[in-house]
Amino acid sequence: MVDELDSGARVLDCAAGTGEIAVGLALRGLRVVATDASSAMIQRTRELADRHRVDLEAIRCPWSELERHGWEQAFDAVFCVGNSLTHANGSAGRRAAMAAMRAVLRDGGLLVVTSRNWEQLRADRPRLQVTDSLVERDGRHGLVIHCWMIPDAWDEPHHLDLAVAIVDQAGEVTTVAERLTFSPFTHQMLDADLRAAELTPLSSTYAPNTDRYLVTARRGRRTNPGTGRATGPNLGRSY
Repeated sequence: MVDELDSGARVLDCAAGTGEIAVGLALRGLRVVATDASSAMIQRTRELADRHRVDLEAIRCPWSELERHGWEQAFDAVFCVGNSLTHANGSAGRRAAMAAMRAVLRDGGLLVVTSRNWEQLRADRPRLQVTDSLVERDGRHGLVIHCWMIPDAWDEPHHLDLAVAIVDQAGEVTTVAERLTFSPFTHQMLDADLRAAELTPLSSTYAPNTDRYLVTARRGRRTNPGTGRATGPNLGRSY
């Protein structure tokens, strides 16, 4: 997707998390704004940018506040990746989030979304999942445990209890845990949500047996009343 953007394009990494994507985009020469609803994640993004000596703007900002920063039609592309969209509250929440993303896209601007294949996960109905090896983060080792609570209906609350058992050098174990609530969706639901937010779906890598997939959509260009031709930036060969 990055190869489709002009050098120096202005992009928004929405729900940036710890900043790997935002910093990677900046290293490719794009002008990057990173937002996240978590102040801790924004601080991690700033620290990562400093370590890589890249210039980007990192701001705590939930989806609902994107339009409050004077960013109307400010970005050539918006990235909402890392399975973030499932944390919106159902279809209404997804549509509101994507409408806010659309508002900050230029005419012809590109939206890139990635998602877990929730259809596959609901079909498999996992219960308890434990990683088969220790994971290392910042010199500490931990065992990651997932406990899924998946109801029968798509629109009922879904929960994931996520725990990490951290093992120190003496073999002592400290456990940290958090419950996440999420709203899964099918690839058809996502397509309908994009269209409801007045975005035009372009492509999807969805397949029934894939674990994750990527979807692109575009904000429609305005039409020049005098010529009937679309106006706005050209974002790539295939668009």
